[in-house]
Amino acid sequence: MTIITSKTNPLIKKIKKLQKKKYRKDSYLIEGWHLFEEAYQAGVEFGTIFILEEEKERLPKGLAYQLVSTSILAELADSKTPQGIVAEVKREILERPDLSQGKWLYLEEVQDPGNVGTMIRTADAAGFTGVLVSPGTADIYSPKTLRSMQGSHWHLPIYEYSLDELTKVSHAPLLVTSLKDRSQSYLDLAPMEQLILLMGNEGQGASGLAHSLADQTVHIPMSGQAESLNVAIAAGILLFHLKNS
Repeated sequence: MTIITSKTNPLIKKIKKLQKKKYRKDSYLIEGWHLFEEAYQAGVEFGTIFILEEEKERLPKGLAYQLVSTSILAELADSKTPQGIVAEVKREILERPDLSQGKWLYLEEVQDPGNVGTMIRTADAAGFTGVLVSPGTADIYSPKTLRSMQGSHWHLPIYEYSLDELTKVSHAPLLVTSLKDRSQSYLDLAPMEQLILLMGNEGQGASGLAHSLADQTVHIPMSGQAESLNVAIAAGILLFHLKNS
């Protein structure tokens, strides 16, 4: 098999476009063996798999692949030290869910890819039904978000909804995190079988619209002097409590 060594190769030029969000409508790139193995176990559909010749024996039998040089793999990867494999993954088309059933996490304008990925991974670990993201939330298919999710987007569904659209299609109680005086401690919440937990922007918190639509605003009591918690840490506390309540 020919090893691609040129940056001007048509396939490489085409695949490199997936490094930009506007080209990730149908597929996206993952890198490293951990994410690849998670994808394979999840039964995803691969596009082209790019791999170094010395790594090809690690691939499951029957998978097609394209050999590339170390320099070309570095061109396709986002990390400074790629782990020998970069793969194109086809995006799955999901039907719209019944948001009145189960427990959902909603991310409103969360900007940091690490926070987004961590919260999705935590929702997966806590056993939530799925995750909803606002149009202004960081792209879940960016390399940084993918590394932070560690494959959790293959374990639970993720959908994009504006807050306006969400309230039109869901009658589940909307819980909005807030530091305002009228918010209720999460420890005092009554058990709920269905809910949507909204986590807001890192700097601004939940929007005014979110507060106006909330069935309940909630906060985490803090004994120390810190004004607030990192949004991903706060989400972790609430997700595990609400899942088990």
